[in-house]
Amino acid sequence: MLRLIDISKSFPQRGTVLDHLSITVNEGDSVAITGPSGSGKSTLLNIIGALDQPDSGDIIFRDSSVLRMNPDQSAVYRSRNIGFVFQNHLLLPHLTVIENIMLPVSAFEISAAGYSEKQEYAELLMKKTGISGLEKKYPYNISGGEAQRVTLVRALINKPSLLLADEPTGSLDSKNADVLGSLLADLNRDFRITLITVTHSESLASKMKIHYKLSDGKLKI
Repeated sequence: MLRLIDISKSFPQRGTVLDHLSITVNEGDSVAITGPSGSGKSTLLNIIGALDQPDSGDIIFRDSSVLRMNPDQSAVYRSRNIGFVFQNHLLLPHLTVIENIMLPVSAFEISAAGYSEKQEYAELLMKKTGISGLEKKYPYNISGGEAQRVTLVRALINKPSLLLADEPTGSLDSKNADVLGSLLADLNRDFRITLITVTHSESLASKMKIHYKLSDGKLKI
């Protein structure tokens, strides 16, 4: 599904964070990437999601080079194939839970029937993640763990083939972190969504099928 080939990235203040890094991710994999702060984990995830550009190398997604896409093609690649979950939930406070979840749907032209189908899928995902009944609440009316699960449902609403999670449990207490980690593993298994998460949490990493450690710009098993 995804190949990163000789990816390098450096910053003036930090020097080289990714050094000719290569990795292959297959359909349905669940991958954890751990490493110390500043090692380049989030940078790597942003490069995969076309939010950042490497200095050199290439990214092949299903036989197409992501780096050779023009801005419009890159936007379509992200919206149709990638779901993002970040450490902070980034929910819009003036929108209800269901309005936040359905927000990515507005990126496409969609029929009334198609929109209804998305709403039904949202209901399924909310039930799966244990947040049914929160549809009309606002972000400030729900807990941090619930907000992060809303973010997860929002990331999945367009049925991405690849879910990128950047420290998804970092802002949660241990109980909610464990719940979210198990949810990610379950969704990977039940929906066959390919998952790549970067994390400091060894507990979350242990729930993934493959665990890499990022050190000195390289990935090691």
